[in-house]
Amino acid sequence: MGSKERFHWQSHNVKQSGVDDMVLLSKISEEAIVENLKKRFMDDFIFTYIGPVLISVNPFKQMPYFTDREIELYQGAAQYENPPHIYALTDNMYRNMLIDGENQCVIISGESGAGKTVAAKYIMGYISKVSGGGEKVQHVKDIILQSNPLLEAFGNAKTVRNNNSSRFGKYFEIQFSRGGEPDGGKISNFLLEKSRVVSQNECERNFHIYYQLIQGASQEQRQNLGIMSPDYYFYLNQTDTYQVEGTDDRSDFHETMNAMQVIGIRGEDQQLVLQIVAGILHLGNISFREEGNYARVENADSLAFPAYLLGVDQERLNEKVTSRKMDSKWGGRSESITVTLNVEQAAYTRDALAKGLYARVFDFLVESINRAMQKPYEEYSVGVLDIYGFEIFQRNGFEQFCINFVNEKLQQIFIELTLKAEQEEYVQEGIKWTQIQYFNNKVVCDLIENKLNPPGIMSVLDDVCATMHATGEGADQTLLQKLQAAVGTHEHFNSWNSGFVIHHYAGKVSYDVNGFCERNRDVLFTDLIELMQSSEYGFIRMLFPEKLDSDKKGRPTTAGSKIKKQANDLVNTLMKCTPHYIRCIKPNETKKPRDWEESRVKHQVEYLGLKENIRVRRAGFAYRRLFHKFLQRYAILTPETWPSWRGDERQGVQHLLRSVNMDPDQYQMGQSKVFIKNPESLFLLEEMRERKFDSFARVIQKAWRRHIAIRKYEQMREEAASILYNFKERRRNSINRNFVGDYLGMEERPELRQFLAKRERIDFADSITKYDRRFKPIKRDFILTPKYFYLIGREKVKKGPEKGQIKEVLKKKVELQAVSGVSLSTRQDDFFILHENNADNFLESIFKTELISLLCKRFEELTRSKLPLSFKDTLQFRVKKEGWGGGGTRNVTFIRGQGDVAALKAGGKTLTVKPTRKGAAQGRGGSRRPAPSRSAPQAPKGACRNGGPQISRGDGRAQRDTYKMPQKQTRAPPATALPTRNVSYQHKARPPSEHNMDFLNVPDQGVAGMQRRRSVSQRPPPARRPKPQPKAEGPRCRALYQYVGQDVDELSFNVGDVIDILMEDASGWWKGRLHGKEGLFPGNYVQKI
Repeated sequence: MGSKERFHWQSHNVKQSGVDDMVLLSKISEEAIVENLKKRFMDDFIFTYIGPVLISVNPFKQMPYFTDREIELYQGAAQYENPPHIYALTDNMYRNMLIDGENQCVIISGESGAGKTVAAKYIMGYISKVSGGGEKVQHVKDIILQSNPLLEAFGNAKTVRNNNSSRFGKYFEIQFSRGGEPDGGKISNFLLEKSRVVSQNECERNFHIYYQLIQGASQEQRQNLGIMSPDYYFYLNQTDTYQVEGTDDRSDFHETMNAMQVIGIRGEDQQLVLQIVAGILHLGNISFREEGNYARVENADSLAFPAYLLGVDQERLNEKVTSRKMDSKWGGRSESITVTLNVEQAAYTRDALAKGLYARVFDFLVESINRAMQKPYEEYSVGVLDIYGFEIFQRNGFEQFCINFVNEKLQQIFIELTLKAEQEEYVQEGIKWTQIQYFNNKVVCDLIENKLNPPGIMSVLDDVCATMHATGEGADQTLLQKLQAAVGTHEHFNSWNSGFVIHHYAGKVSYDVNGFCERNRDVLFTDLIELMQSSEYGFIRMLFPEKLDSDKKGRPTTAGSKIKKQANDLVNTLMKCTPHYIRCIKPNETKKPRDWEESRVKHQVEYLGLKENIRVRRAGFAYRRLFHKFLQRYAILTPETWPSWRGDERQGVQHLLRSVNMDPDQYQMGQSKVFIKNPESLFLLEEMRERKFDSFARVIQKAWRRHIAIRKYEQMREEAASILYNFKERRRNSINRNFVGDYLGMEERPELRQFLAKRERIDFADSITKYDRRFKPIKRDFILTPKYFYLIGREKVKKGPEKGQIKEVLKKKVELQAVSGVSLSTRQDDFFILHENNADNFLESIFKTELISLLCKRFEELTRSKLPLSFKDTLQFRVKKEGWGGGGTRNVTFIRGQGDVAALKAGGKTLTVKPTRKGAAQGRGGSRRPAPSRSAPQAPKGACRNGGPQISRGDGRAQRDTYKMPQKQTRAPPATALPTRNVSYQHKARPPSEHNMDFLNVPDQGVAGMQRRRSVSQRPPPARRPKPQPKAEGPRCRALYQYVGQDVDELSFNVGDVIDILMEDASGWWKGRLHGKEGLFPGNYVQKI
């Protein structure tokens, strides 16, 4: 069984596979690095770190850890909190941009087929997911994501090394607002491999778009564009390779067309792009035969379709591919002469037109993407460099030479910044350091691009091109001779009979000079430009904007000089950003999963310089920061540095590091920067900073939530009043009180929670009284959730190891849709009947108004209809059928009386309820109510669970009027309504922890949460006790247990409090005075003294 089947890849018990960060390898050698990468690759861990550098091994299959779950996991997490991942590097880059206000870039390097393009896609996808934004931002995100399939269709192709090889380079700059929202972007593209349009190496394909068009075109498009099978076209049938394993050209075509739509390319322009693509295919089918040393089109019919698709005259097309107009100068006069071409020259001209057309369409697509994402000014940006990988083929031509040169420049950046610059920085800053040797490939870059002393290969090539005439191979041989003379003695250069060899950082590459000069000149003859400018289609004319009548001065720009300039501009752009690196490794040439070629991987490890990278990272410092930037980031950690440090920056940094108790051997102070050795030390600082922000955020959240809670409470009060308005007489404080919701403290009652679903939300929970068929009162816990209500009782276990113990039992679980109505009297009482399909429930609750208002709300949400409410003074409820003669109905009659206490009188099948003044147990339902036999319920975890804050109210008079709609307050509530924390409060006996509003807070997290909970649970006793009350005449008692009042007319007290007894009652509820407040309390909680 594989490791994936046993564990999730990110769970705590995940199988350890090698080391996550190769800085931690016990032995540093190429063999140890390869072994570690192999171990992880075989266990499906494709990512590994070398400090901040990410190593990615191409798995050649879809991996399971690129879902939304992983995006959530890595967002905001420190690098080493989770296993290595491209999301961790991307998140780090994105957050650094926002925090430091610096542009970032990621340089993805590796050979062809190592997975660079896929890595770039994941980076863009992650940024799109984690960054916020409105409609405009979403539009930019869509363009960023849709640019991939479009550019891949026109710029990628199958090669022998890679089924989806980028045949162009791109630097994608995602631009952000200061809030981190992507609101713009820019693509710079480099060196499209145009030669692929007209010829490919064995077992390779042309660009994907050709095959997509052939497979995906509609019947109408096939007819209009002359689409045939791919083997019909000369530009596609030279290699006899048409299919790519795992690629669906038909669906890719629809994706490409959709991408054009999203990017904003007009429908007619989309059609013309496809027309040009088809036109290029038909151009390739124009063949030539020799007729008296001159070229003639073999079949005149082959001119018709390309001429039609490109909107040009068929005769002019014939003329331009078989002849060329040349300017000749004679003694100050110039005249044009037409030269007829031979077969080789005619084929070259046809191919030049095809390549020129394709390159300009590609540039148009890039420009369209840029135009759609254009931003008037730049703020922040993240650049993603996805460029063709280093490659060696059987025959390597001019394109491979340019591609490998750009890769050589990228390797130079990596060496400059990770090996050379880092070591030089330590020396400059006065940090103790032992130099580590490495190969610096600047010598190879100079061999290729030097201008003088000695001139580089590109300079020699440009000189030869400036003096060459027509096409002849003679120029290529001249190039070879001149190279031998200029750089023949260079240690990284050798020549052979057909070309030359360069010793690149990734190995020796033999280049065939045949066609070098021609491809470097990259000239599109004026005849062809004129021909395209005569097209009937404005779109095609727009692709050829040259002004041919203007005088030409100086040498034309060659392809080599263009790529050299682009490469150097790219290096300058990257140097202005904070760089991040992904080094991609290709494990095999078979393109199959779980296939590991040891020698190939070792070769890549060697030339990528991973061993030297590990050694520098191990000996060096994980983090360095300028003093002022360090102070700016961590100023919040101490009062002395917040909001700004006054004094010497160096001393400020030292003060910060001492305040967090960082060991002196974990950091060094340079001249202008602080150097921190281990990532763990940095994470300590980051965690403390997060905690500080978290605590401040909680204060803001608490204030805001309190404000929201007050508003919500007022709304709930109105809703509750409107339900019973004009139907039922009010009891005292039925509305003018706090709607707590959870009166049982469910968070601390697992014995009750066991009956609910795991994350089921509780709207209401309280201990109520249920009356059976004989009107006998039974205590039940009533719990209301958004979909159900529960009735929970208690029973004695009759057998088993727990025999004799009292256990909670679920008596009822009813879906709210099954409730058919609620019946209440019009009188002032706490009784109500819940009607359901089988039987009804006759219940009594002092919080009936709150319960029924919530029940009505939830019922309406579920059924989209109102819950029927009935108000009568004679109510009827059905009882469940039990045994012979059971079932039937019972009646409850309410009669007018004086007083607040309900006197119950049962007779047969009727219960009479009459208000009376008998006894002193006001507010608890009359003399029939037994004293509480259970321990007082713990204070609920959240005292405002339904949105109402703790609101103190005076006792007020008992109101016998019908419900009055509460008036909306047009001014601020009185100061007495919302006491502040410090003000002396009537319920002095209740400790602050029981006025807990934690449910409004963000849940506790990590160490900070543990410390906070510990400090609450171990709160020291108050420094001073309140002044003792004057000694009262009469009996007194001392509290044995803490009690928290459940209604406004009850006393709350702590253990040990002394209470004056004003009245004792047989019901078990006594009346007393504590701290000047009178109220009811349970007599079994106290002991007389």
